[in-house]
Amino acid sequence: MKIEDKLTASVINGVKELYGAEVPAKMVQLQKTKKEFDGHLTLVVFPFLKMSKKGPEQTAQEIGEYLKKNEPAIANYNVIKGFLNLTIASDVWVELLNRIHADAQWGIQKATEDAPLVMIEYSSPNTNKPLHLGHVRNNLLGNALANVMAANGNKVVKTNIVNDRGIHICKSMLAWLKYGNGETPESSGKKGDHLIGDYYVAFDKHYKAEVAELMEKGLSKEEAEAQSPLMQEAREMLRKWEANDPEIRALWKKMNDWVYAGFDETYKMMGVSFDKIYYESETYLEGKEKVLEGLEKGFFYRKEDGSVWADLTAEGLDHKLLLRADGTSVYMTQDIGTAKLRFQDFPINKMIYVVGNEQNYHFQVLSILLDKLGFEWGKDLVHFSYGMVELPEGKMKSREGTVVDADDLMEAMIETAKETSSELGKLDGLTKEEADDIARIVGLGALKYFILKVDARKNMTFNPKESIDFNGNTGPFIQYTYARIQSILRKAAEAGITIPAVIPTGVELSTKEEGLIQMLADFTNVVRQAGSDYNPSILANYAYDLVKEYNQFYHDFSILREENEALKVFRLALSQNVGKIVKQAMGLLGIEVPERM
Repeated sequence: MKIEDKLTASVINGVKELYGAEVPAKMVQLQKTKKEFDGHLTLVVFPFLKMSKKGPEQTAQEIGEYLKKNEPAIANYNVIKGFLNLTIASDVWVELLNRIHADAQWGIQKATEDAPLVMIEYSSPNTNKPLHLGHVRNNLLGNALANVMAANGNKVVKTNIVNDRGIHICKSMLAWLKYGNGETPESSGKKGDHLIGDYYVAFDKHYKAEVAELMEKGLSKEEAEAQSPLMQEAREMLRKWEANDPEIRALWKKMNDWVYAGFDETYKMMGVSFDKIYYESETYLEGKEKVLEGLEKGFFYRKEDGSVWADLTAEGLDHKLLLRADGTSVYMTQDIGTAKLRFQDFPINKMIYVVGNEQNYHFQVLSILLDKLGFEWGKDLVHFSYGMVELPEGKMKSREGTVVDADDLMEAMIETAKETSSELGKLDGLTKEEADDIARIVGLGALKYFILKVDARKNMTFNPKESIDFNGNTGPFIQYTYARIQSILRKAAEAGITIPAVIPTGVELSTKEEGLIQMLADFTNVVRQAGSDYNPSILANYAYDLVKEYNQFYHDFSILREENEALKVFRLALSQNVGKIVKQAMGLLGIEVPERM
């Protein structure tokens, strides 16, 4: 039974005995005592003044006295105005630690047979270029959110929609045909996504040169862009692709496969995965079909030029294009098609899209359209909207080839972790394999934690140097504390000290130790809140607060040198459970913790 539930029952009995009144449990408001006051939990007594017919201080005093006499969990109390601060007895904290100790998955809820199915879409790359810093934030958020939703007892399906068709893909294809001389990932030693990205940049360079040349001949910018032979060829290629031209389709498949092999390496390094991948080339026709069905039912209308639109003025929005005059799809059409296929594949109860905040309007419209077309989860779909991520030097650019590449970024982080850890002597005495693995765990942990500790809705600046600091609110600080705990536990085992399955009561605890147990118990609420608010940063900041508290405890108290045997065992058990919860919290964020450092 939770401490709060136990105290609630005692307060109800006390009010009945003292004032002869029956009160419902929801009237008993218990909250964490503020740091500046003594106590663990505070009871708000104002709701009981009608029954006591006395002032707030006297009422608090009487209830406090009753609890101290009749509730063994209460060791002491003090009154500040209308607030009764309660101090919980040491044995109650040890019992609570025993509950946490006995549960290897404390705070994590398993999905039952009839649990709701939540589908989460994230990543959404284009097959004309590698993943960049913006994708890193998207993937890390999507992956963490999927873990958090699963930890709240939901069935979770992680999905990705790959934007593998359209003019941008044709630009890379055309540039490779023109300037590639048959270059492949094998012949160039480049990852496939990087190779194709280079041709996308090459197309842009040649196209700009063509436009400049035409403008010198007296054409306006618009005319020059429309008359550029390269752009006309790319458009022709797209038409052939849509008409299923076998040669174009074969080239498209070959180049896309190179890109997917490259993406897979990046995803693996980042530690993210998907249960099902959808491709726009397979979903856009489904969307077209669904839009035409909506047209027949009168949900949409056709203009004279043949284009199909949705009138959303009744919902306070405008008119939205769904099919162009030439019958080709827009993004919205593709999203409708993808929704149709997903709904066929899975019994979805909730759909979450992890997409940047520049698409807020798009998802407002999509929600209304899916609802009109009969998708049950349409009107409740969640757009998990996040802000831009930049480096201190300024914005990322895509086409100029100065994009912050995800692979380069991860590699640089691992390299920096290796240098920093070596300077601090944290890799001394390790084999090269061990040192490399720790550098990978620390480098990627620094990157992931720095990005995930910020509320997703905010724009942020990723500062690589700051993120790898071994002090402060960083991944390495948390990882180092975890490794420190494992080192203490190894030393205890070497000294022949075992931590029993049940920690004996009867030890006198400090407020620091009680506070740590209270924080561990709170992990359950933190996981729940991160799920209900769709906010992984709550978990990141909880992990930081927990290790900060633990480090103060470690600094102020002996563990292995403690002479009181019972207290030594208690402190080892407390340390072990702090380690366990840190590992769970970081695991939900997709961050590994090293056993030694």
